[in-house]
Formats: sequence, C-alpha cells, structure tokens
Amino acid sequence: MSRLNGVNESDSSDRSDKFDLSDESDLSDRLLPPHGGYRKLRSFQAAQLVYDATVVFCGRFVDKRSRTRDQMIQAARSGVQNIAEGSMASATSKKTELKLTNVARASLEELLLDYEDFLRQRGLRIWDKNSPQALAVRRRYQVDPSDASSASDPYGIAKAAPDVAANTLICLINQASYLLGRQLQHLEQAFVEHGGFTERLYRVRSDYKNKQTDNPTPPPACPNCGKPMILRTVRKGPRAGQTFWGCSAYPECTGTRPVEPSGDAKGTIPPTRPEPPRGGRP
Repeated sequence: MSRLNGVNESDSSDRSDKFDLSDESDLSDRLLPPHGGYRKLRSFQAAQLVYDATVVFCGRFVDKRSRTRDQMIQAARSGVQNIAEGSMASATSKKTELKLTNVARASLEELLLDYEDFLRQRGLRIWDKNSPQALAVRRRYQVDPSDASSASDPYGIAKAAPDVAANTLICLINQASYLLGRQLQHLEQAFVEHGGFTERLYRVRSDYKNKQTDNPTPPPACPNCGKPMILRTVRKGPRAGQTFWGCSAYPECTGTRPVEPSGDAKGTIPPTRPEPPRGGRP
C-alpha cells in the first residue's frame, strides 16, 4: 500500500499499530465480553489528536461562516465518537462495533480530502510520504499518543504556517486511518473465531443446560430392595406436606428414606406403607 503521505506497512518508520483492543481472549462463561476499553486504543488516541488539531486549524485558516469549517470539525469529531460508541456497543453487538469503526475511518477519509483540497486550492505543496517533513511527523508520532494528547497542541498547529499545519494533519489522519484498518482486521478475525452476541447467548445457555443434564443428583437406593427411589409428598396426617423418598417398586416394596439435608422434610419418615399416589400408581 502506497499513498500520498500515507502509511506503508513495510515502512519501518510506521511502527504505530500497537493498539490495545479489549481482551478478546477472555471469553469465559460470562455473557457480556470485555468491552469499552476505547481509551487505550491507539486508533482512538490518534483520532483524538486529529480532532483537537482540526479545531485549532479551522479556527485559524477556515472562515467561521464557511460550511466547510463545520463539516471538517464534525468529520474529525465523528472519527473519535464512533470509535468510542463502537467499543461500548461491542458488549452486545459485534456487528455494530464493526460498522461504527468503519464509519470512523470513513469520516477521517472525508477530512483527509478537505485538507488536500485546502492545499491544492491555494497552490500549496502536499508533502510526499517519504519527504523529510512527513518522516519527521511520523517519527514524532512513535511517542505514545496518550502522552502527546495530554498537551493542548503537541504538533504546534496554533503557530504553524498553513501548508505545514495542513500537511501535518494529513500525516496524522493517515496514521489514524491505518490503525483503524488494522483494528477492523482484528475485529473481523475475532468475529469469525468467536461469533457475535446472539451466538454467545445460545452458547452460554446451552452450556448451562448441559451441565445441569450431565451432572444430575442420582436418587438414593431403596434400603429394602436396592431399587432407585422416587421423591414423594405426605398428603395426610401430622406430617402432611413433608417430602420423602419412596421406593419406585411400590406397592410391592414399601421402603422409604428421609430427604436430607434440604430442610424440606423434618425428621425421619417411618418405613410404613406410604399412601399410594393419585391414580393408584407410584
């Protein structure tokens, strides 16, 4: 990939793709996966740099009454906000995260064209991607964007000449766009490997049901004949409402056991002939 002031993946000066996505490897039995870690994303930090610098640039070089001014600021803001919104939405919709991340990249592409138009329409030179000026901006960007973003104007847009300011922002936009492209690839791979929220809902629920089915509590054996017992309820007498285990071979076998230690049955049910259940069958 080679483009004007762009980022070439084979260029050793462009080692700025170390974004920190939410930990997709932490895919345990939790229904909602990790999400909302957008402030750690290098793409978000780069887009935020572009937004702040665009506000300064437009305040200096674009007429306040111009519609272009509002459009440029809104495009820069969209690049930031859609990354954040997509990160938060990823808890329940990977599709939404992918869509909004791509919208953020498209917004920055729109802004890139505005800066190129600004230079071309004024007869100003657009830096080649391998020019000393462009390389200097990229080398400076190797510093963690979170450190640079703590300054109000880390790239000196407030004092730079129009051509320097516009070209610097073109370099930063290309960095942010490159990072978003890498992020989209990661999101696509994660979706293919782990699926979306609907699949997670089904998987978590199915796993729970399977665990319940695979590990049932076996009924006790009858103390008289050894056959499995059935949980029954006393219907009459002073122990009415209490539960107990009765032999499944009733009425041939009248063995019983108390229910322990659930607390539903108080004391031991004497091994007497239990009252037959309704219908006359055990």
